[in-house]
Amino acid sequence: MEIVSKFTIGSDEGVDDLFTVIKSSLHSTYRELISEEEIKQYIENWDPRKMINELNNLSNQLIITYAGQKPVGYGIVKSGSGHSGSPEGKRFTELNFVILKEYDTSETRESLWKKCKAAASFTDIIWTNIFTEDPLLEF
Repeated sequence: MEIVSKFTIGSDEGVDDLFTVIKSSLHSTYRELISEEEIKQYIENWDPRKMINELNNLSNQLIITYAGQKPVGYGIVKSGSGHSGSPEGKRFTELNFVILKEYDTSETRESLWKKCKAAASFTDIIWTNIFTEDPLLEF
């Protein structure tokens, strides 16, 4: 199966692909940490318009990874981020990423990482937040 990561615009189709991955990852990654009811409530309160607006901010980029035609991962790159206590004059980029467990292979990771790295090539520091329970922690 061909693995490809693509820059995606903040459109209905792009956000639908993003949400497909988010829904699947919520259930598999957090079901032991968050109640099924809370996951269901989060999904019900999903606002695609808000996400489209956020992604159409020029500081943000969405990258979707596909296995064939199926969305199996994403990276959201946010430039201009910062952190208290960070070195002055350094350019930060925040990176949030997910790969669905059943597609978490070295090929999928490399595809997503190459695109995210290209999007963040202008930055000095890449920042990401990840739970210690997340299977992508080692990535």
